[in-house]
Amino acid sequence: MMDIALQIVDNFLLNYNVGQALLLLLIVSVLGALPLKSMKLVGLTLVAFGAIFVLTPSSLTGIEYRFLGLALIFVGPMIVVASRK
Repeated sequence: MMDIALQIVDNFLLNYNVGQALLLLLIVSVLGALPLKSMKLVGLTLVAFGAIFVLTPSSLTGIEYRFLGLALIFVGPMIVVASRK
């Protein structure tokens, strides 16, 4: 059973690079946090993924994902501070 799931993930990742897979995971994470109506959670998610994008080697992703990571690192704390609670 586990082999089938790993084959599906492997077939998906063969068509995309690591940056694109992380970007998809970021979008799914933010969409999953929105129903909770916690802007702090969204901000912390953005900061975490920003750090992941910055720390991911450029050989696995393009340089544009590193710049996206820097932008997320700056935007995330602003969202956390701007949230009321």
